[in-house]
Amino acid sequence: MLSALHPLPKLIVCLVWLAASIAVFDPRFQAGIIALAALTLIFIERRSPLLVLALMVPFALFGFGFLTTATLFREESDFATRMAAETPFGSPAFSAGIVLFLRAIACGMVSAVFVLTTEPGRFIKALMANWRLSPRIGYALFSALHLVPDLASEAQQIRLARAMKKGRAPRRIPGPLETASLVVPLLAFAIRRANRAAIAMEARGLGAGPARTIVGAPRSGRAEAFFVVAAFAILAMLFIATSGVRRAW
Repeated sequence: MLSALHPLPKLIVCLVWLAASIAVFDPRFQAGIIALAALTLIFIERRSPLLVLALMVPFALFGFGFLTTATLFREESDFATRMAAETPFGSPAFSAGIVLFLRAIACGMVSAVFVLTTEPGRFIKALMANWRLSPRIGYALFSALHLVPDLASEAQQIRLARAMKKGRAPRRIPGPLETASLVVPLLAFAIRRANRAAIAMEARGLGAGPARTIVGAPRSGRAEAFFVVAAFAILAMLFIATSGVRRAW
């Protein structure tokens, strides 16, 4: 399970995969990254295929904008023409648009793999323990992680209180007017929480000195080393299989 791995080696691997998906101008390579990311979530992390498809939708819409822009409002360059001539998609503009479309989905799926397999608390502790993240920033991030679900809970309590006052059941999805009316009380709630967090940070002595003990910080081992080597090997094989050796020859 990728969720049990140390977050920082996983972050490095995902950043390298993102850089590769941006640097390689080949639709087969982008499609291979999308397929590998989807298979990882479905078969290793046991995520629903419908969830994986739903994750692709916003990135596909974003990539569709690149596709239409490259096809309808293009200004061809020598690089785009040369690279697109090596792809099997007709005109250079359409070929470049397909690559950009798949690239958006590939980058999104690699990011989704990291987000869905990484617990935010472990990630922040790893940054503090291994990459010298400031305790002030780390505690502020912890406070933000707890604030987001508390805001949703507070909004639901406000809606229930208003519904009880009016003597009717609350709507399942709040309308625009009801949503706008929640802004001010939720802002006041967030300000109160921010003041408490600031007092707690001072009470914890986060500015007292650099030496600090971090409880429950993740540790790396052989599993992380195997994961990094395997991920880079798969990326290299994918590059060779889709574009590298074939183009070099």
